[in-house]
Amino acid sequence: MSVIARNATLLLTETRQLTSAAHRAAVDSLSPGLRHMAGYHAGWWDVSGNAASTPGKAIRPAFTLACARAVGGCDPPAAIPVAVAVELVHDFSLLHDDVMDGDLTRRHRPSAWTVFGTGQAILLGDAMLALAVEQLDDAGATRVLADAVRDLCEGQSADVAFESRSRVDVSECLAMVEGKTGALLGAACQLGAMAAGLSASSAVPYRVFGRELGLAFQLVDDLLGIWGDPAVTGKPAGSDLASRKKSLPVVFALCSDTEAGSDLAAAYAAEANLDTGYAAGLIEAAGGRAWARSEADRRTAAALQALTVAAPTPAGAADLHTLASLITRRDSLTDAGTSAPPAVDRRRPARSWRGARTGISCCVLCERSGLHGAPSCMSWAAAGTWRARRFRSGTHGRRTTRP
Repeated sequence: MSVIARNATLLLTETRQLTSAAHRAAVDSLSPGLRHMAGYHAGWWDVSGNAASTPGKAIRPAFTLACARAVGGCDPPAAIPVAVAVELVHDFSLLHDDVMDGDLTRRHRPSAWTVFGTGQAILLGDAMLALAVEQLDDAGATRVLADAVRDLCEGQSADVAFESRSRVDVSECLAMVEGKTGALLGAACQLGAMAAGLSASSAVPYRVFGRELGLAFQLVDDLLGIWGDPAVTGKPAGSDLASRKKSLPVVFALCSDTEAGSDLAAAYAAEANLDTGYAAGLIEAAGGRAWARSEADRRTAAALQALTVAAPTPAGAADLHTLASLITRRDSLTDAGTSAPPAVDRRRPARSWRGARTGISCCVLCERSGLHGAPSCMSWAAAGTWRARRFRSGTHGRRTTRP
């Protein structure tokens, strides 16, 4: 029997509809002050309490429900509170992460700590974690979620520690990401399968699927953190570089034993503000961009192999493939970094990308980067205008449209 694949927009909309009542009920149980901040963070209302509609995409709960369908053929009622618990843990991590990274925006508006204060945002994150535990009434499920939170915190701790270390190996960084990002997505998938009746051990292939996919997701997210359009990511362009974050493409470049890698290390060590466009060029020249895309593809393949071992229902498998594609193919990154970048002038980093200096036209550069033909690329070409800052920031030729 053939299966008609459902698109990602439908799956995410359905997930929000199925989990909305339980999610709001959990938040409504908080004290008025915490409830107000939680609703703002969730995108349900603005800072004044007026209704808003900027919610998160509910990607992790979507994986929970899809894994439940993959086992049982339909959404079991027991999967709804589990999906809500996963989203609440995600909110806990975002609130704390924004504070630690000093990120000013989240979901295209001021992050909670900038509005309510650092202390309040931290306490709200703690409350989200407590609410998540309250959603579960099974000891096995609680153990799985607790293990994921522990791994998440250990990964986040390593991420913070890396910022002050002069050298971080790629293997260390991958282990950090598996904890920080892969653990929760793995738990989301395992818990969904368990809600449909599998034991924790029988649901391990779903956990492996989620953890590997989480690594692929973070690799793509790291690419967006350097070269992504703020309209897609909801964060300022180059924000990861401005804070000297040792994301995966950066770590690969620093460990590449190349001239560009050495220059990047010097730029990261300097006390002056980092020229993010210059740093992005060095990372690409050192191979960090191409490696991250290739590693994301490898991790995605490993995830899909684990899904094959799990033997999901055809409809469930189709939904999971759709969601996997959604989080690993964002912002036309599939072809990014597959061509050699223009040479980096290390003497004058901020000007090395000017069309006048390279003698290369705007659209030739777009073709080299795999972005030629995008709407904004054509509009720039029609105007006969070259903007160095657009290419340096990695947004030239991109559509102006994160999970």
